[in-house]
Amino acid sequence: MDDWYLLEQGLNCKINYLLIENQLFDKMKKLYFFFLTLLVLPLFFSCDPKEDIETPDGTTDSTATDSTSKYPVNAIVWPKDTTVTLTNHYIVPVDSSLYIEEGATIIMDDTIVRPEFIVLGNLYCHGTKADPITFTVAEKYRNEAHRFGRYWGGIICGYESKEVLLDYVTVEYGGAQTTEESASFQYQLFKTETGEGVPGFHFCNTEGKFVIENCTFRNNAEDQIYITGGQSIIANNKVIANGYDGGDAINYKSGCLADVCYNVIYDANSNGLKLSNNGAFDPQTHIFCYNNTLVNCGWRRPKVKGGSIWLEMNVYAELYNNLMFDCRWACKQDISDPQDSRSVITPNYYFASTETGVTQYQGDESKGQLVGASDIVSASAGDKNPNFVNFTIQNNVDVNAGSTKSGNVPQTFSSSWDFHLSAGSPALTGGTTNFTRHFGTSGLTIDGVEYKSPDPAVYFGAYGTN
Repeated sequence: MDDWYLLEQGLNCKINYLLIENQLFDKMKKLYFFFLTLLVLPLFFSCDPKEDIETPDGTTDSTATDSTSKYPVNAIVWPKDTTVTLTNHYIVPVDSSLYIEEGATIIMDDTIVRPEFIVLGNLYCHGTKADPITFTVAEKYRNEAHRFGRYWGGIICGYESKEVLLDYVTVEYGGAQTTEESASFQYQLFKTETGEGVPGFHFCNTEGKFVIENCTFRNNAEDQIYITGGQSIIANNKVIANGYDGGDAINYKSGCLADVCYNVIYDANSNGLKLSNNGAFDPQTHIFCYNNTLVNCGWRRPKVKGGSIWLEMNVYAELYNNLMFDCRWACKQDISDPQDSRSVITPNYYFASTETGVTQYQGDESKGQLVGASDIVSASAGDKNPNFVNFTIQNNVDVNAGSTKSGNVPQTFSSSWDFHLSAGSPALTGGTTNFTRHFGTSGLTIDGVEYKSPDPAVYFGAYGTN
């Protein structure tokens, strides 16, 4: 019998699955490889509906075959509140769709293989605020001592991946460096070379689309989000602590149309937002970045690029209402290969708690330092403090710590911090809503649901008042 039917939720039974490990391909092939068809074998049933799925030897799948299911026939489903343990690379095949339900935990548990999560088809992660989905590592590595341990590769999408949704998903402790055995290298994805650190999430199909919302990316040793094609919305996320010795929080190349808004970016190695048209894919990248909060970004990068927002290679960027707080630089451009002349870089808000920060926020086009006519900028240390509801500025801020080697690095992120603006904050006014973003009126349809980018606000940063 070829099809196995999922039980209706009302049965309140638990299902334990034993699955065949998802294997990689013949290493003798150069670019194209075959992989084993995923099989499903329900073994036994009992009365508890929340049994975890544990697969120490590889992958875990169940297949939706019932026409009454809420998922398409033959979709791969990882059910609610399950645990999936991967000791090898996992691959969602071309033209297949993987649905991950709320509360699922995917543990990458092999520090030799350092698994990668390859999406050649479609991926739909439906977490909730109360029950998010987590891509993580073994519990003993989930701490500051192993912050950039590079224990797995990241979520890497292929050239035929059409749709991805990440909603209430945590992606942490990734950034493994590729080897000849890495699935992304075997499929010639990402940078197609060995020795490259893999981002937390990568998408490359210029004709595809994805939405990342309400997610947390943290402690990934390379870029958190690295995009080389497609239409996208990245909104209402926390992007925390990335880059062992390089890497940006959100990095866009050519072939992209995007709305990036209401994100809190903390402690990015290089730039909070790196915006480029590098790669010469169609269309020219045109990106709206508005109402984002960037804190303590760029300090670890001793070179010219590290700061808050970096523009280069004819990217068409529109930057509105962003709040930069103790970042190494204000917005900068590559003076040898600058952004499209149509780009808009104002109004934005720049706060510095130190005199060094104030100096480095000043506009100087000869050095690529950009400050717009409507920007609000600290005139002295501590001037124009936006007054976050709960955030104490450390007493040894060094925006150049990567080059001074002072050791005065940003404090570890705390979940108790609140980046809403206090009543009376000077950052509550001065922004603009007078622009038309890509996906405000007509959104992106992912798996039959339309997602729209949220309206801009007149305050600066990701959050207004509580």
